[in-house]
Amino acid sequence: MNYELLFRASLASLAKNYELKRKALTFCLLAAVILPCQAQRVLSLDSCRAMALRNNKQLAVSRLKQEVALNNRKAMRTKFLPKVDLVGGYEWMSKEISLLSDEQKEALSNLGTTVATQLGGNAGQFITNLAQQGLITPQQAAALGQKAQQFVGPIAETLNNAGTGLRNALRTDNRNMMAAAVMLKQPIFMGGAITAANKMADIAEHMSQVSTEGSVQNTLYNIDKTYWLVVSLKQKNKLAKGFLDLVTKLDADVQKLIREGFATKADGLKVSVKVNEAEMAVTQAEDGLTLARMLLCQECGLPMDTDIVLEDENRDELPAVAATDPSLGVQTAMEERTELKLLESVVDLKKQATKLTRAEYLPQVALVGGYMVSNPNVYNSFQQKFAGVWNVGVMVRVPVWNWFEGAYKIRSTKAATNIAAMELQEAREKIELQVNQEQFKVKEANKKYGMTLKNVEKADENLRCANLGFAEGVMTATEVMEAQTAWLQAQTQKIDAEIEVRLTQVSLKKSLGILD
Repeated sequence: MNYELLFRASLASLAKNYELKRKALTFCLLAAVILPCQAQRVLSLDSCRAMALRNNKQLAVSRLKQEVALNNRKAMRTKFLPKVDLVGGYEWMSKEISLLSDEQKEALSNLGTTVATQLGGNAGQFITNLAQQGLITPQQAAALGQKAQQFVGPIAETLNNAGTGLRNALRTDNRNMMAAAVMLKQPIFMGGAITAANKMADIAEHMSQVSTEGSVQNTLYNIDKTYWLVVSLKQKNKLAKGFLDLVTKLDADVQKLIREGFATKADGLKVSVKVNEAEMAVTQAEDGLTLARMLLCQECGLPMDTDIVLEDENRDELPAVAATDPSLGVQTAMEERTELKLLESVVDLKKQATKLTRAEYLPQVALVGGYMVSNPNVYNSFQQKFAGVWNVGVMVRVPVWNWFEGAYKIRSTKAATNIAAMELQEAREKIELQVNQEQFKVKEANKKYGMTLKNVEKADENLRCANLGFAEGVMTATEVMEAQTAWLQAQTQKIDAEIEVRLTQVSLKKSLGILD
């Protein structure tokens, strides 16, 4: 047996198995590193803005208010058009309306009897007079009387029936009354009320649009502040960890010196305290960063436990800030600020309210018409069937005397207009002051940032010299800690100044009304 070949084959098999295991282990390690990275969401400032505008609740409310104002404006346009109403009703009454009195009803029912009695009496008296005068004999008078009675009887019956029929015909029988009508009303002149109301609806719609623009700017301003807050806390967290590494290394060096007798325990305790402070600072920075991320997620409409990473948080140097156009100033703010647009709309709204109030005390003219049906039919002797009639007319309303109520109300609305105008003027003055303040803050932030860069250079050099002096034994641990503290302060001020430059630019744009 060739043991050498067998040995080589065994080695090859072991090498192959080792290579497979190595590849599998490498794959598992890569998967463990890549999967958490894939779970994180990398967000830029623009993506945070877009999500905030899409998911912000107040913006959604503003858009719904805008829709409400749009529909109100469309509804107000219909005031110029004719309105058609359909009405109907039923009413039961315990008694019916009577056109005749009880005496008249009784007289009609006995009309024939009354007439017959009068005719019979007059005919008998006439025949008696003829007999007394000897013109006719008593036998002829009796015969004529009998004939008269036979003639009057049918007449009485006929007249009684006619009277009863007339009485029945004049019954209204309105105990069950039903009526329906189609009515049309077309305003002709309402004192300018409809025009004023439509203009007010237009102004309200414009105000809702401007309010939405203001909500957009507030949302962008808040999201920018939170975004740069997270970036600032991330940089401070890295700075705190770097400072912890510095004091930890110093603590280790001091402990070596203590063991060799070149430093005292007091020096070691001072450094240990500084290490504990650095650890606490790291913990506070991490907690603050976590809360800031949660706030950013909430403003972006994401679940607060979403693992996000900001595009700018791990950069050593943040991108340069685009300066606001220096030609944009107070005049731009006067034209673009949503607060001023809203106050101007309020002034216009108050003016239209004055016109609307005045219209209440001016003559009003409207065209009316329609078709009405009723049962009983009052147009055909209260016939028990539906019948109707067309009608058209002009309705005029003229206020005559109201004890100066209109004048008082108009004065009140004019005073409200003056109040709104003064508030607008005051807002313009405050906005002019705010714009000037924000411009000064931008200049101050840029100047402060330049100074912090110089301070960082000096603090780096101071720390390098302190570490070198400590290594050479010419500087104490306390002096090194002072240099480290100064370095930490300079780096912190640089981070704050760098973020402040961006936030002052955002505040300036917001004060100018051009943040979008």
